[in-house]
Amino acid sequence: MNTLPVQPPSGALIGGQWHATSETLEVLRPASGDPIARIAASTADDVDAAVAAARAAFAGELGSWASWSARARSEWLYRFSQAIDADADHLAALECADTGKPISQARGDIAACARYFRFYAGAADKLHGETIPFDPDYAVMTLREPYGVCAQIIPWNYPAQIFGRCVAAALAAGNTCVLKPAEDACLSVLRLAELAVDTGLPDGALNVVPGLGRVAGAALAEHPDIDHLSFTGSPDTGTLVTQAAAVHHVPVTLELGGKSPQLLFADADRQSALDAVVRGIIQNAGQTCSAGSRLLVEASIHDEVVDALARRFEALVCDAGEQDPDCGALINARQRDKVMTLIEAATEDGIQIAARGRLADDAPAGGHFVVPHLLTQVPEGHSVSCEELFGPVLVVQPFADEAEAVRLANATDFGLCAGVWTRDGGRQLRLAKAIRSGQVFVNNYGAAGGIELPFGGVGKSGHGREKGFEGLKSYTRLKTVAIRHG
Repeated sequence: MNTLPVQPPSGALIGGQWHATSETLEVLRPASGDPIARIAASTADDVDAAVAAARAAFAGELGSWASWSARARSEWLYRFSQAIDADADHLAALECADTGKPISQARGDIAACARYFRFYAGAADKLHGETIPFDPDYAVMTLREPYGVCAQIIPWNYPAQIFGRCVAAALAAGNTCVLKPAEDACLSVLRLAELAVDTGLPDGALNVVPGLGRVAGAALAEHPDIDHLSFTGSPDTGTLVTQAAAVHHVPVTLELGGKSPQLLFADADRQSALDAVVRGIIQNAGQTCSAGSRLLVEASIHDEVVDALARRFEALVCDAGEQDPDCGALINARQRDKVMTLIEAATEDGIQIAARGRLADDAPAGGHFVVPHLLTQVPEGHSVSCEELFGPVLVVQPFADEAEAVRLANATDFGLCAGVWTRDGGRQLRLAKAIRSGQVFVNNYGAAGGIELPFGGVGKSGHGREKGFEGLKSYTRLKTVAIRHG
């Protein structure tokens, strides 16, 4: 077993205490396939206990999270962000080893997690309702109230970031949490939960139940005593989660992935655009819901752009994340084999591999590596142009004019993000309105993570919004109070 810089807890966090589970799961290092840790395999009984602890912490007893004022919650959130910063090196090393991503990206993820808690620390005591002019004999107001017990099921690609995204907002709004991290990568989440307890979070305000999705995740999604559910993952699993929650009429926020296009016009700053395009597909080895996995290029510059991209792709190197390469390993052998099978099927259909990266000479044997691939001559409607591959694979397609660019951009069931590269101000606004997507970036892609910017999709990309103040509001119910005073 490889040595970790700090060994995270191996149990489930329930009611402020770490509890051993009857079974455990082995955690493998994506870069080599070697075991690096064991985590708890929570059962349905463990989930029941965690939900009960969260309910008790929300019940308003002295010292519980619900009894804390918004200002007190704000102070704890900020204090916790400082604890994350202080432990950033350990957390980043865990994230790198556990997910396979380059260490510089892991450091960025931990910094983003701390930023979420700082942002929501500043927002916690600024969450308010409104007064509504109605009738002279009435005073009418709206109140934003926490849901209660919020369940969060998060994925393996950005465990620390998504922990921050959902837990910080939920706690800031006054909710308590039961979080189920992915079994493939949750070491940073377990360490974060340990830091939360050490920083004075009340018992039961945050509960963490690692384990298998089909056991712990299913038990949480169908639990009768949760009040809100947030899920990030695949569309198929999102459907199952929604169906389970619907039995008890639990509202659900879903973020389910994407097949996000970037539209490159001849008048754009091509250097900036191509740099962003490459970053947008190799980030976390393409295992990013918002990855810019499609490049739509104005036909007059298509061949030049492909040539320029080919040179960039051929210079990309895959290696263990600790070496801080351009591209790390995929999360597991199953994901690697899936991506390679899709690439091979595409080439059998006549799609061309215009360029590919390379594996470092001393990359660990047994690593789950897929070098970046640049695919061209892709027919409209082919699966690689409209389905999510979740790997470092960029599809390039030409378009003749704005109308065709919009049609191709919208030719998928997903709608999470899009990028538009043009200096034409009118075109920028026309396309921003016409593209079916939750976020549109003009002359940039991703806005450096955009913690303050509402994030979410349409269609198979899900529904509801996270991040920013919209994410905070999504963890509240709106109540109307009408007082007749005569």
